[in-house]
Amino acid sequence: MVAVLVRKLLSATTTKLFRTQVIFWFSLNLLYAAIYNILVLQEAFSSEYIVQDDARQHVFWMQRFLDPGLFPNDLIANYFQSVAPIGYTKLYQLAAAVGINPLLFNKLLPVVLSLITLSYCFGVCLQLLPVPAAAFTATLLLTQGLGLTSTVVSGTPRAFIYPLFLAFMYYLLKGSLLPCLIAIALQGLFYPQLVLISAGTLSLKLWEWRNGKLHWCHNQKTRLLSGMGLAISLLVMLPYAFKSSEFGAAISVIEARGLPEFFPGGRSSFFYDHDPVYFWLEGRGGIHLSSALKPFTNAAGFLLLLLPCFPRQFPLVNKITPGINLLSQILIASFGMFFAAHALLFTLHLPSRYTGHTLRMVMSLSAGIVIIVLIDAIFHWIQQLSRRHLLPSKLPVLGSTILTLLIAASLLWYPSFLEEFPVTNYKVGKEPSLYKFFQNQPQDSLIASLSREASYLPTFAQRSVLIGSEYAIPYHTGYYHQFRQRILDLITAQYSPNQTILHDFIDKYQITFWLLDRDALTLEYIVNNGWLQAYQPAITQAQNILEHGKEPALLSLRTRCSLFETENLIALQAACLTKQVISNK
Repeated sequence: MVAVLVRKLLSATTTKLFRTQVIFWFSLNLLYAAIYNILVLQEAFSSEYIVQDDARQHVFWMQRFLDPGLFPNDLIANYFQSVAPIGYTKLYQLAAAVGINPLLFNKLLPVVLSLITLSYCFGVCLQLLPVPAAAFTATLLLTQGLGLTSTVVSGTPRAFIYPLFLAFMYYLLKGSLLPCLIAIALQGLFYPQLVLISAGTLSLKLWEWRNGKLHWCHNQKTRLLSGMGLAISLLVMLPYAFKSSEFGAAISVIEARGLPEFFPGGRSSFFYDHDPVYFWLEGRGGIHLSSALKPFTNAAGFLLLLLPCFPRQFPLVNKITPGINLLSQILIASFGMFFAAHALLFTLHLPSRYTGHTLRMVMSLSAGIVIIVLIDAIFHWIQQLSRRHLLPSKLPVLGSTILTLLIAASLLWYPSFLEEFPVTNYKVGKEPSLYKFFQNQPQDSLIASLSREASYLPTFAQRSVLIGSEYAIPYHTGYYHQFRQRILDLITAQYSPNQTILHDFIDKYQITFWLLDRDALTLEYIVNNGWLQAYQPAITQAQNILEHGKEPALLSLRTRCSLFETENLIALQAACLTKQVISNK
């Protein structure tokens, strides 16, 4: 009797959202998500100066919404503002309009997005297999998978991938025309690459396989939805197609191969000529298969190709709906865009963006279905043996209970065996006194520094920096040519023994402050600073200067022009440096 009840709980079917079984399993998903979000929020508010890694690029400039005077004529702020999708920008702007600081909003937004994601994931799975337990399992796996990446936690444009694409899938499966069109439009406003995958999926739905041949879809409703969806896709992508950027076109493959930044060890490593397996599977040019198989139970999704061939042994597969074909259509569309992105590199940006996320969604949904199908099959097998008196009377009850507990425990407690969960990539600023010092300086201040601390200053001090390792994004030539030249000039000026070069650099860029790590003028600093090695020949020249015992001009001026110091850093006044150089002539 117990085995029957347990099997009914796990495999009962319903298509109605407000049935007891649906509410029960969905509530468990909400409970799990609540625990996950509490862990994330605890870390997000664990320090006064803490920020999500990607937010240092995509959110810092939004402080302009609260104070338009921030970051005047700032190359870095202007660039990241120009590449931000309009919907993403307007959402943060709306939050700022009601008094919510963009950096605070960035920490709260992922909670909302994660709840939307799990709701649509649950709904999508119910459309594929109307078993609430399967929807729970698939949603649990996706929640865990997202806990192993900072995608949603980032609160950046990519955080909208999962809620918007799952919404598209849900309304497409339901045949809801208007909501589906709205989902596509929102994709274009928040993460345009998604529109291309959605359009590819809709194109495939216009065709169907019948009698061994490919035919035009005979379902009028499907043709209407697909046609309207493609029209909306075209409309939302047209502005991007004709938009001219002040920072130029995307970098070409030939140009990228000429920059060390695109090779192993570089800031945006892409080409792995010596390791094609890594390149095609894991790198920025790969499909990101391993991330789609996290948690490892997602690998069970592959069995969805096999189980429907054995309906007698796995009776629950008979409940799988024709909507399951959507998963294969999404994969075909995703891989189609993946290879198109390779063919048009880097016009459609990184190829991995077209497969990594959709693979994770498809594998989570597939694995959730497979796990429940397998459990139901085991219960079915135990009951069959019990009816034939091939098992002791109490064994089915004991076996079913143990099986249920083991599977539930392995699914729910899987994250506790990981070194880090959830993965948030929050970064803590370790120089609060420095941030407060710069906050009290004029808003038009410009800070020159090779220190990694420079990447925190726009976020925590709201002051412009000449360069920063976090902002060395090389995909648009108009931006990166300027940025790279700034780095080369800064390296040359910082290590040159010639005071005139130092003076000319300050005058050229109108530097206000120069921030130095205490060991910045040593040979060890250059050798151990990996990201600087890409900036040749300046870094090699600097290394030669120090190896030959020559002193950088900054070394003799550092003490006289120090304006603020911490244990690890020294802030120099650029005007003082200029004055000292002139007086020494």
